[in-house]
Amino acid sequence: MSGHSKWANIKRRKAKVDAVKGTVFSQLTKEIMAAAKHGGPNPDTNFRLRIAIDKAKGQNLPSSNIERAVRRATGQEEGVQYEEAVYEGYGPGGAAVYLQILTDNRNRTAGEVRHIFSRHGGSLGETGCVAWMFEPKGRLVIGATRQSEEDLLELAIEAGADDLEHDADDGVVVWTAPDLLDQVRTEFEAHGIPVTEAELVRLPKTTVAVADREAEQLADLLSLLDDHDDVERVFSNADFSEDL
Repeated sequence: MSGHSKWANIKRRKAKVDAVKGTVFSQLTKEIMAAAKHGGPNPDTNFRLRIAIDKAKGQNLPSSNIERAVRRATGQEEGVQYEEAVYEGYGPGGAAVYLQILTDNRNRTAGEVRHIFSRHGGSLGETGCVAWMFEPKGRLVIGATRQSEEDLLELAIEAGADDLEHDADDGVVVWTAPDLLDQVRTEFEAHGIPVTEAELVRLPKTTVAVADREAEQLADLLSLLDDHDDVERVFSNADFSEDL
């Protein structure tokens, strides 16, 4: 999986700053609501909800907020109802952009997202225009351990993972099929190896190099989309130059 989009790493650094500012809480809450609405309120049987709750706890979202989000999503408490959508488009330099949306008003969100694209050198496209460029994957980050990378790779393969690599920002990253993410995480934890992150992502099959002015424009576009209240996840196949 080496060579995946550098935007993913840029976004994770940005998320740490956003978490300090508290701007990430609303997105975490909506992510929990979407997972509970589609798979039920029990994280033991709803893997997507378990991932969302773990992520929220990792960002210090209060337990009361988590419980309230689950109750609202399952009709136990009144509140705004959200629905999921996918928006696709292109940014400067021809980079593909894939957005996972969670909104209570599709028309409003579509207009606002289209405006962001058009103001920053991109264009919102038709459904399916870039989805084929991304592959659904499970992503695990392994915490500090005395195990060698060779031993971790052997365990990953035995557990059903696709690959293991060393990431400059996150350390050891394990890639899995989406439906095997929980199985692989459970296997690592059963061997006493901590898993600090577990998420479902869209991995670009190929990347597009962007540099100079186009890279700056694209970074601004992706950041603004990521900051939008209704945008849950942002994926791009952009390969940014290191100096960005």
